[in-house]
Amino acid sequence: MSITAAQVKELRDKTGAGMMDAKNALTEAQGDMEKAQELLRQKGLATAAKKSGRAAAEGVVIANIFNNGQSGVLLEVNCETDFVGKGEAFLALANNLVQHATEKTPADLDVFLDQPYLHNNSQTVRDTITEAVASIKENLSLRRYVAFNRTAPGLVHAYIHTGSKIGVLAELSFGNAATAQNDAVKALAKDVCMQIASAGADFVSRNDIPSAVVEEETRIEMGKEDLQNKPEEVRAKIVKGRVDKLMGQRVLIEQPFVKDPGLTIEALLDNLSKQIGDTIAVVRFTRFVLGEGIEKVQANFAEEVMAQLR
Repeated sequence: MSITAAQVKELRDKTGAGMMDAKNALTEAQGDMEKAQELLRQKGLATAAKKSGRAAAEGVVIANIFNNGQSGVLLEVNCETDFVGKGEAFLALANNLVQHATEKTPADLDVFLDQPYLHNNSQTVRDTITEAVASIKENLSLRRYVAFNRTAPGLVHAYIHTGSKIGVLAELSFGNAATAQNDAVKALAKDVCMQIASAGADFVSRNDIPSAVVEEETRIEMGKEDLQNKPEEVRAKIVKGRVDKLMGQRVLIEQPFVKDPGLTIEALLDNLSKQIGDTIAVVRFTRFVLGEGIEKVQANFAEEVMAQLR
């Protein structure tokens, strides 16, 4: 049967589900609104509060370094609109969440949300965010959180790109604890974070690439149309070369340094290591891009619905 735009809108209004999820549920339920709601609940796609179903892809990526550069946190705090994201109330909430992470050092996001809130121990962080939704009148979320705590000689550094849309947290290791106080090393840590923000590496070195990633890329390349008429051994050789190149682009230490493309990041680290007489290595990093992976709400809902139903 034909599902109308009005039906999709009604189901979205009742459940907060995404447009295509609502349409698919109605199709499966043959237009039965109650059954469609039940299907969405079963799939975990309906929400108790309508606001929680609205896309929150704006906001800030925010970080803090503490414990003399041995610890750091990186958070993505979201709202629905850029206007609210720049507002005093939202930014105060984001800064308070960073302060909470700094002082309470939660192990992961779930622990973070269930901890008693730093500024009001009578409620959890999750309750605090829900309360803020009511006052700010937009869907809000603490979407992502990561913390690095260095116990051996090294340094944790953060970089937030202008506009707070991209953030990086990186951990470096040294042989000597005093190396963390070296100004050239601090500058290097900043450069490494800016490199990650700019070039978007996924892994520190090839040793960090899961075999499943290589296998998936190999499968994709093997299926490319331009190789289908080539002999098997030739195709395998070409694919190996392509995958090797792709993996190199995703590995931090093999990337050309954005400030000097004649140098790789590995060479940059090696050069300073020799200069100061200590070994400098990147241990791990995390890169958050604001709203990454979230389908943003379209400006014209009616046109969006009709385009999907045609």
